Amino acid sequence: MKKEQLLAMTDDELLVEKLKLKKSKIFNATLIGFLAGIVIFGFAGWISSEKNALGFLIPMFFPIFFMYRLIKNSKKNKPLEDILKERNLN
Repeated sequence: MKKEQLLAMTDDELLVEKLKLKKSKIFNATLIGFLAGIVIFGFAGWISSEKNALGFLIPMFFPIFFMYRLIKNSKKNKPLEDILKERNLN
């Protein structure tokens, strides 16, 4: 959401958005941990087998890309966090 839309919201609406944000953060952290586990497991499997760089990089590209996207999207919630701090709704 844009900062102007968030400023127009009431405190009750912001608290609802805060709950959504909290659930989203928990889900994203769980998914990032799962994807990091896939990368670590894949790396360990690659170390124990013959070392073919292409065989490691292609399958590991997808979890790394999705982790990057999740981390990048989490920065979009910064305006909501700022407004919650301004209104002391932490």
